[in-house]
Amino acid sequence: MRLTLKIAAASVALMASPALAQTTAPTPANVVPPAQPIRASKIILVGDSTTAVAGGWGPSFCAQHVTSFLTCTNLARGGRSSGNYRTEGSWDIALGEMSTPNYVATYVLIQFGHNDQPGKPGRSTDLATEFPANLKRYVEETRARGAIPVLVTPLTRRQFVDGQLQNDLDPWAEAIRRVAVETNTPLVDLNASSAAAVQALGPAMSARFAQAAPLPEVGAALLTGTTIPASGNAPVAPAPVAPNTPAVAVTAQNNAAVEPMGQAKLSFDYTHLGTVGADFFADLVTRDLVLAVPALRRALIL
Repeated sequence: MRLTLKIAAASVALMASPALAQTTAPTPANVVPPAQPIRASKIILVGDSTTAVAGGWGPSFCAQHVTSFLTCTNLARGGRSSGNYRTEGSWDIALGEMSTPNYVATYVLIQFGHNDQPGKPGRSTDLATEFPANLKRYVEETRARGAIPVLVTPLTRRQFVDGQLQNDLDPWAEAIRRVAVETNTPLVDLNASSAAAVQALGPAMSARFAQAAPLPEVGAALLTGTTIPASGNAPVAPAPVAPNTPAVAVTAQNNAAVEPMGQAKLSFDYTHLGTVGADFFADLVTRDLVLAVPALRRALIL
C-alpha cells in the first residue's frame, strides 16, 4: 500500500515539473508562421499586330504560358514598326512599365519587322541602317532602366508559291539576329521556328491559323500550293522590297496594302492569327524563350 502511494506521489510530482510541462504544452492555435516575401517578375511585350491582342500570339502567351509569379503586359499595337512605335509615344509607355517597383526582374520582348518593310508610308524603315539602329537603341534604353531586353524575329507570313513558303521577312529577321549578337542580347528566333512549322504544314493546313475561314476561291488556291490575295481578287504585284530581298512571285498578296495601321480586322489573311494560330505560335515562343533566358524557366508554363 505504501509503495503504491509513493509511486502515485512521484507521478504527480513528475507531471508538475516545469521541464515536462514545457515539452507537452500545446502550441497556441493563433500562432502563424511569418509570411515569405514574394519574388515576382514581369514581362512586357513590345511589337506589332502579330504580337498584339486580337491578331497576334501575345494574348495566348500571357493567358496560358506564365505563372502567377510573372506579370505579363502586352503593349504591342497593330501597324507599328521599330520607327513609329517610338515616335507616337508607345515606347515611352513601355519605359514607364519597366520602372514599376517591387519586381525582382523585368523582361522586355521586342518584335518588329512587318511594318518596317517598304511600301508602308509613315512606318517603313531602312533595312541596312535605320532598322538595326532602332533595335540597338531599344536594347540600350531597356538596359538603362534596369530591365532585360529579349529580341524576337518577326512571325512569318503564310504565303506560298508551288508549295514553297515565301518568307519575305527573312532579311529583317537576319538583321535582328545580327543585332542580338552585336549587343549580346537573348534572341527568340520566331521567324525561323514559325517558317519551319508553316512550311511543314503547307498552305492549306496553315490556313487554319488565320482569324476566319478563306473565301472559296482562296481556299481552292491553297489546295494547289500557291496562295492568291486573301480577298480572292486577281493576283496583284507584291509590295516593293529592299535590295537583295528574295523575289516573291506576282501571285503574292500586296501586304503593304492589306496590313493598315490599327487593330487587325477579323478576316482571313496570311499574317494575323486567330485563336488556333495564337495558341500554336505562343507555344513556339515559350519553348524558345526558355532556351534563350533560362532564368525564366520556373515562371513559364510549357
